[in-house]
Amino acid sequence: MLAGVWAELTDLLLPAECAGCRGERVPLRQGACPACAALLGALRPRAVRPTPAPPGLPDCVALGSYQGVLRESLLAYKERGRHGLARPLGRLLAEVVAEAAGSRRAVLLVPVPATARAVRARHGDHLRRLARHCAGRLRDAGWPVAVAHPLRAAPRPDSATLDSAGRAAAARDAFRLRAGRLDSVRRLAAGRAVVLLDDIVTTGVTLAAVSRHLAGAGIPVYGAAVLAATVRRGRVD
Repeated sequence: MLAGVWAELTDLLLPAECAGCRGERVPLRQGACPACAALLGALRPRAVRPTPAPPGLPDCVALGSYQGVLRESLLAYKERGRHGLARPLGRLLAEVVAEAAGSRRAVLLVPVPATARAVRARHGDHLRRLARHCAGRLRDAGWPVAVAHPLRAAPRPDSATLDSAGRAAAARDAFRLRAGRLDSVRRLAAGRAVVLLDDIVTTGVTLAAVSRHLAGAGIPVYGAAVLAATVRRGRVD
């Protein structure tokens, strides 16, 4: 925990390169130079869907394609230790949730859980951080929001090393329900739109697996909100 706090403070206090273009000695706003910040600010959430879509995949909304400034910012946050980017990225994710939910309504956010290995490697759970800032932004805008963690992640191979069939096979056994939390999560979910959170959607098998687990536990999923959708074979999915 202290390592994660230190990394975030360092990111905020020490000079850093732009998260989007990696330019040095440039004025930064929320971790990005003015040009990259403007590009991120110009993105507008839209519905995306992999082709083919896996069974159980909820309706999904993404901020943009996994390329350019958005891709570099996510890599800086996840892989290069720029934990301070959780705040601006979380605020952007809130815009996606607002689009996915469709109206100013009560929402229950469920971030996809990270494996223990990923948490250690990244000095914390990157989606939990995003969810916290996302929820704060929505509350500031008047949305009744709660965050729940009804699942834990089982050890699994890095999805970046797998093809579509491998991702599907890994996703089937990737998550376990936290039995002791289900009653409280069901109460939270009552009357709320349950929205899954993830950073990137590629094939959709992870979001589909989480959705099936929750539906089987009596927690139906309304939709999913992600920051980026991978571009494959000329289409966004």
